[in-house]
Parts: sequence; C-alpha cells; structure tokens
Amino acid sequence: MKTDPEVFIRANTSLITPPHVPEIRLHLASEAHELWLKTEEELAEIGLPPPFWAFAWAGGKGLARYILDHPQTVRGKRVFDFATGSGLVAIAAKLAGAAAVRAADIDPWAETAVRLNAAANGVSVDFDGADLIGQDVDADVVLAGDVFYDRAFAEALVPWFEQLSGEGKEVVGDPGRAYVPKERLEFCAIYEVPVTRALEDSEIKKTTVWRFRA
Repeated sequence: MKTDPEVFIRANTSLITPPHVPEIRLHLASEAHELWLKTEEELAEIGLPPPFWAFAWAGGKGLARYILDHPQTVRGKRVFDFATGSGLVAIAAKLAGAAAVRAADIDPWAETAVRLNAAANGVSVDFDGADLIGQDVDADVVLAGDVFYDRAFAEALVPWFEQLSGEGKEVVGDPGRAYVPKERLEFCAIYEVPVTRALEDSEIKKTTVWRFRA
C-alpha cells in the first residue's frame, strides 16, 4: 500500500452515527463525499481501491436495523458477514448477541476500517480478506447487504447462496439492487432508509430485507 490505511481513514473520515442505526458509530466520509468523487487515477496514486468502506450504504443500514430489531436471528450463533465494507452489519450482529462474527471483504482497506469501527463500538469482529465465493463457510448465519449490483457478481453469488442455504445455513440480506433474484427470496421486513443523494440519487431509499431460499 502506498498510504497507511489507518492514518488515511482517521484523516479523511469522522466518527459518526449513521441514520437509521443510532446504536452504532462508524468512521465515515463526510457529506461532501470528496473521497467518493475522486477519480480512479487519483485513488490509484494513493493506492486506494474504491472506498466502499467509507459509507453506510442503504442495504447495510436496512440489514443492520433488522438484526438489531430481531436479535434472535444471530443471538448465540456464528455469523459470517459477506462484503462487509465498513463492518456495519457485522458490528450490529455482535451487538445483537452473536457468539462470533467474521467479516469478509476482498478490499484490504476494509480490514482497517472494520477494526477501527469495531473498536469504536466496543466489540470484537474477526476479518477475512480472501475471496470466499463458492467456498464453505463455517457459520450458522450468512449476512449480505447490497451485493447484487453487478450481473456477473450476482450470477456468481446465487449458486453459492443456494449451496449455503442448502447446507442449513440461514442466508439473510438486503440485495436491493438491479440484479436481485427475487424469485429465490422470502420477505422479512421493509424499511425507508435515509440516504445521501450524492450516492443514491435520492434522500430516502426503500430497503427490503430478505431470506434466501435454497
């Protein structure tokens, strides 16, 4: 890495409470979103992949809210949070009483963001930076928010989630993006989540939490 992640995160984010999940504080980019609007060339200069970890996305906020409102979903269980980003959902699971939480993301910067955010909330979250799609997951519950934003990615995730669900693992998420396979989902809850127009082109986003059917 060209830039120290912890130094960069502390300098370019603020520790704030995201709308819809007041129980949690995260190191997030400011409303100006200067960090998100940087060009790929600017990001490459500092060795920074697109900073998904610097924002609390609608799906993550909806899923975190569901977990906090329905703690029995994770209480006493081993939880795997896929594409964790900031670690919002993983932290919510731990606060809701999960026995152990493993947050996974292939962005190496997310590891530092998750560590800082978990510490800010007084919880412990393990991190895995490997590409785990298609692999077995040692967990009782799999959480995945905002993951069906790309067709190829969705096509890789559906059979994996089918496999995990077929093994008896509960797969819960808010995949409310363009390539969501609705015919394979069971409704859990719906929320109207405050979001930022610069990221979502609206100020309120309807967010649905689903359970994946094998």
